[in-house]
Amino acid sequence: MAEKKKKCGKGNGFLLGAAVGAAAGAAVGTAAGILTAPKSGKETRADIARKGKQVARKAKAQGNKLAKKAGAGFNKATGGRFKKKTAK
Repeated sequence: MAEKKKKCGKGNGFLLGAAVGAAAGAAVGTAAGILTAPKSGKETRADIARKGKQVARKAKAQGNKLAKKAGAGFNKATGGRFKKKTAK
C-alpha cells in the first residue's frame, strides 16, 4: 500500500487564520471590558499596563517556541549542513 506524503503548508492557512482571529477577538474583548469597567482612570491604566505585560510575555514565549521549532525543521530539511556560528 502506497503511503501518502504530507505536503508542507497544505491546509495550515485556515488554522493560522482562525488562531489570529481568535487572538484578535480576545484582545478586542479584553480592551472593551477594561475600558467600560466602572473604575477610576488610575485603576484602568494599571489594568491596561498589567494586561499588556502579560500579553507581551506570552507573545515572547510563543515566538521562542516557534523559532525553536522552525530551526529544528530547517536543520532537518537541510540535513544539518548549516550550523549556527558561535561568537568568539
